[in-house]
Amino acid sequence: MKHKLWLTLVTCLAYCIDKELYKAIDYLREQVRVLIEHQEKENRRILLTDKQRMRMASKAKQLSRKMLEQCTELFTPDTIMRWYQKLIAEKYDGSQNRTYAGRPPISQEVVDLIIRFKQENPRWGFKKIRDQIVYLGYNICKSTVKNILVEHGYDPEPDLTVRSTWHEFIKSHWDILAACDFFTIELLLGRRLVRCTLFFVMELATCKVFFAPVELQPDGKYMRQVVRILTDSEDGFLYGKRYLIHDRDPLYRTEGFHETLKSSGIEPVKLPARSPDLNCFAERFIKSIKSECLDHLILSSVKHLDYVIEQYCEYYHHERIHQGVGRIIEPQHPIDERAEIVSIKRLGGLLKSYHRLVA
Repeated sequence: MKHKLWLTLVTCLAYCIDKELYKAIDYLREQVRVLIEHQEKENRRILLTDKQRMRMASKAKQLSRKMLEQCTELFTPDTIMRWYQKLIAEKYDGSQNRTYAGRPPISQEVVDLIIRFKQENPRWGFKKIRDQIVYLGYNICKSTVKNILVEHGYDPEPDLTVRSTWHEFIKSHWDILAACDFFTIELLLGRRLVRCTLFFVMELATCKVFFAPVELQPDGKYMRQVVRILTDSEDGFLYGKRYLIHDRDPLYRTEGFHETLKSSGIEPVKLPARSPDLNCFAERFIKSIKSECLDHLILSSVKHLDYVIEQYCEYYHHERIHQGVGRIIEPQHPIDERAEIVSIKRLGGLLKSYHRLVA
């Protein structure tokens, strides 16, 4: 009961004080209005010093915007707040001492690296990309990497649904891959043309090529003999290889061909039907040997064909510049950079190469 009585008395007292306070405020505002009217009659502006403006602005800052609009008479609220910004708040503004505003921008070099890593590694997420960037000596946070990827239209999360392409598969197994294929050439034997089938194997990492012995019509016995030569434990061309790519030619289904390869640790990889692009390295070699050599000759015997192939392989391995590797596969001629340029000719000048040979 006493608590309620005291609460009632305090409420009444506060009401009386507030009432008297509002009366005092109204009286002061009325004095200001009279002052304004008096100044207008004399056509004089109210001029304040900076110190006076600071005093008024500091007091006005303590009021809410609504209360300031109700109380002010001499000046508008915007004017008083402008005084506050210029005379009081401005001395705490250190923007003039900063060389730049906000966080430092990310260099274009880092942005290009992030996009490059994402394009080359779609299974990388923004966290792994950030770790790689930091390892290379750049300072960047994970959220920045994520924002850059989003801005350039990439999903920042790792894309685990991406499957390896055939090109990626070949690159990742480069040193243990070999490819083989057949191609045909016409021989002029007597007065008739005889089609001869050639079989070769290519080492994809180095582009080296091995030709099997020439046979007019290869059969199962020929294929078994060839695979034994290729998988010889001492000097076989497929020694150390893990996979052999071939197409769907029936000769590869010869009894004993796949078994001999597997017993030597080599897995035959049979390509889908009508997909020569999956054996593109072997197909490109066929185009090279035909366009550079065989299409320009009339071959009159198997022995002649053997000689031409031997000469082309010497040229191909030791003298020809290969675009795929950017150099000669196995240089054998001693070179002197100061020597004169000399032309090496094979097959009567059909195959030429130019070198600075040691005198």
